[in-house]
Amino acid sequence: MLRAWYDGHAWLKLLRPLSLLYRAVATRRRRSYLSDSAASWQPPVPLIVVGNITLGGTGKTPMVIWLIEHLQRRGFRPGVISRGYGAAPPSFPWLIDAALDTSGQVGDEPLLVARRCNVPVVIDPDRSRAARQLLAQCKVDLIISDDGLQHYRMGRTLELALVDAARGLGNAQCLPEGPLREPPERLDSVDFVIRNGANSDRPDGFAMQLRPSALVNICTGERCDIASWPHSRTVNAVAGIGNPGRFFDTLKGLSFSPREYAFGDHADYNADSFAGLDPALPVIMTEKDAVKCIGFAQANWWYLAVDAELSDAFAAALDARLGAVH
Repeated sequence: MLRAWYDGHAWLKLLRPLSLLYRAVATRRRRSYLSDSAASWQPPVPLIVVGNITLGGTGKTPMVIWLIEHLQRRGFRPGVISRGYGAAPPSFPWLIDAALDTSGQVGDEPLLVARRCNVPVVIDPDRSRAARQLLAQCKVDLIISDDGLQHYRMGRTLELALVDAARGLGNAQCLPEGPLREPPERLDSVDFVIRNGANSDRPDGFAMQLRPSALVNICTGERCDIASWPHSRTVNAVAGIGNPGRFFDTLKGLSFSPREYAFGDHADYNADSFAGLDPALPVIMTEKDAVKCIGFAQANWWYLAVDAELSDAFAAALDARLGAVH
């Protein structure tokens, strides 16, 4: 469906009645929460939602990591809440133990954030409950919600919506005719629109680029400079993310020749998942995939570490908005 939504297939118009119904329900639901302040719980500290209005990957996790690091430099003590897609912890809400929990227990993206940033992360499909638990257990003075733009039972201080600059909003129709969770005009009401892959800031959004920083061995943690990569440039490339083509294109831009293996977003891996890979070639995957492979990774398995880059103008605008509410 993703390909059809973004390629604009004509047959999708047959789904227009369902899309109009979905749009009406989504709009009414949001208006209902906005008109009744008692319907939402507002935490006692600033809460920043990082989300999107489309299905498919838009780079939310790198954005969350950038936010954490930026806010820490500004003196904040941030914590993160997440639904924990596909997670099966002993109970909800669950405070992640980055050293002991697995991706199967707590989800790939929350575990990645907890391990990379060393900040408290609580998962729960009820994000308001997750936020309460985070405040009760941890000394945080700001909460970042990884996704949750449509979770209106949770009040928020700022909203950041990410858009894939290359794919945009597809055919700009709501589900199921198109990829939108909410109508396009929802972007007019968020505080910041972030355009992942854009080269420069524009009136309709700030630019974000994902910059590869190193190749990291999954087994040993060894970091290898990309330009000094001593192994074969022909590699098994593994991506189980919302937009795997972006990852494969990144590898090509780094002078690799990837043999592409695309899996579903949040795919649940085991050793048999990679039986079709050429064992003589190195494996390069995303960091999100790597956290799911730690228990069975081979010596020549690596992940590509990437860092989000945003403009000084965005950082200044964010600081100004936070200063006005904090």
